[in-house]
Parts: sequence; structure tokens; C-alpha cells
Amino acid sequence: MPTMADVARSAGVSVATVSHVLNGTRPVLPHTRQAVLDAVEELGYTTNTLARSLVTARTRSIGLAVSAISNPYFTEILQGVEAAALEAGYSLLIADPHDDPEHERKVVQLLHERRVDGVIVAPSADPRGLLAYLGRHDVPAVFLDRLVDGPATDSGPRFDQVCADNAEPTSRLVTHLAGLGHRRIGLVAGRPGLSTTSERISGYRSGLAFAGLSYDGRLLMHGDSESAGAEQATEALLSLGVPPTALVTGNNAMTIGVLRALGARGLSVPDDIALCCFDDFAWADLFSPRLTAIAQPGRDIGARAVHVLLERLAEPERPARTVRLPCAFVHRTSCGCPSPSEEGTPS
Repeated sequence: MPTMADVARSAGVSVATVSHVLNGTRPVLPHTRQAVLDAVEELGYTTNTLARSLVTARTRSIGLAVSAISNPYFTEILQGVEAAALEAGYSLLIADPHDDPEHERKVVQLLHERRVDGVIVAPSADPRGLLAYLGRHDVPAVFLDRLVDGPATDSGPRFDQVCADNAEPTSRLVTHLAGLGHRRIGLVAGRPGLSTTSERISGYRSGLAFAGLSYDGRLLMHGDSESAGAEQATEALLSLGVPPTALVTGNNAMTIGVLRALGARGLSVPDDIALCCFDDFAWADLFSPRLTAIAQPGRDIGARAVHVLLERLAEPERPARTVRLPCAFVHRTSCGCPSPSEEGTPS
């Protein structure tokens, strides 16, 4: 790991000057300051915010970067991470990257500078800066929920990843609706660039094919994984010359936006339009009608991410792996079925 002395030698200045630049304790000439900052970037030096005695020691802490505030699904994952970390004797430092690529890199850097032993991250739609930082500093990391296409080794992915199955459960929603007689099934998909979005779109298309239905690109709209975006996407779908008779939503936040758009049109679910959603949530069976949904194992995903990270710390040279956990199909009434069983079955 580069030291302040290494930065000083590279910049051609004293260690004291480097300290003044990094800590803002004394004015430094602009060209000298820039030379120091360039050396910091080139060497990959990071400020140690803990005591110097901890540079080579484990802190028994884990950094978690997920958008738990803006995405309720991640709250469940957070609970799983926290429980597993505490059980293993690790503390947890949490940061919200707000699904913004630049902020994502910054918060992971801040966690790293606090000398966490490793990080667990739900990556944004453009994780290039994150991948570059993790690779440059050799930070032990596990990606959860969303997969990344970062540089891979000959034997597999470069980073460990833990997520739910996405394609087959989405296909199941589509074939269920097709089995009820629907021939125009729309999808309100998530933010482009996310692996969850692309995999659920793949599942949607395979479900149509399995049911013998042709894919119509006009029936797929992106709701950008948010309620407001889903409301606009639903309005666009309903404005088609021949609108869909059933909808599948890509996550729980978008389900709220879809329901709001349908309500504004005075449409009733499932009498006027059937609805199925990816992501179950605690109050889904309190809606009228109760929502047919795919339930993801959020807590299990969080806990497994911790276990995979601890395995990585114990065996740094172990090949990276991707772990997928099964979802459950929760059959209620928004799909149009009269009185289905409410028991979830593995998808």
C-alpha cells in the first residue's frame, strides 16, 4: 500500500507538504498542490482515517453501499447483512450511493478509507468507476442483487456476486397471465443498464415465446425502477391504439406508480386490466385486489453476501463465483384468478 513518503518522492516535495495538501493545514502553491494530487492518483494512495497501527490489521468491519433509502427492497437486504455480520462479530458501516455512479465510487472510497475489511455493494447501472477503484486498490468486494460485467479471469467473474434468479420467475408471471387468456401483456421494466432489468426483460420475452405469443416492442416501457417513471410508462402503454390487457411490473416501487396511473384512468384491477409484479412486499396482500407477485429472498441474499465476503477474506486467491437464490411465486388475486392459494412455492 503506498505511503505518504511514496507520494512525496513521486511529487518531488516533502512529506510535510503532502500532509498540508491532503489535510488543508497550510496554503500550498497551485502547481505544487496539483503535483501532489497527481501523485496521489497515480499511486492509488488513500488517507488512513484510523490509527496507523491499523494499516495491516483487520478492523472486523464491513462496508455496505446500497440505496436503502430510495429503494425499500434493499431495506430487507440490509437486515440480512446486519444480522449475518453481527453474528460473525463484524460491525457494519452503511452508505447510500443513491444509484448514482459518481456518488457510488465516492462512498465506496470513503468506506475503504475507514479501513473496512471488505465491501458489499449493489452496483449502479454504470459501475465503471466503482470497478476501477476496487480493482486499483484490490478491495475485497461482493456485489449483491445486481451483477456486473467487469473484467473476468479465465475461470469466471472477477468479483463475487450474490443475487436472486430473475429471468425464470418473470417468465412464470407472463405464462401465468397468458394461461388466463391474455394476448397483449405489457412490461414496465426497470432502469436500463441494470442486470436485473435486462434479465427480467429476457424472462418476459421467453415467457411470451413459451406461450406462443409474439414479442411487440411497443408493449415494453421502462419505468426507471421508480414510481414516477412507472406511472409515465403505464400512461404510455394505456395510450396505445390497442393497449395491453395485463401488465407485469419490474419491482415494487414501480408497482405503486402503475397502480397510481391505473387509478387516474379509473381502471380496476383485475376487472379492466390484470397485474402481476416482481417483488413482493409486506402490504401486498392488503391491496384490493391482493397482488400476485414474485417474492425475492432479500434477507437471505444479504446474509449470503456476508458469508461469501468472509470466505473471500479467508481465502483471497479463491476463484470468484456468482450465487443465485430462488424466488417464490405468491399467487393472489390481481392476476384475475378468483381464489388462489396464498402459499409461495419455489419458482
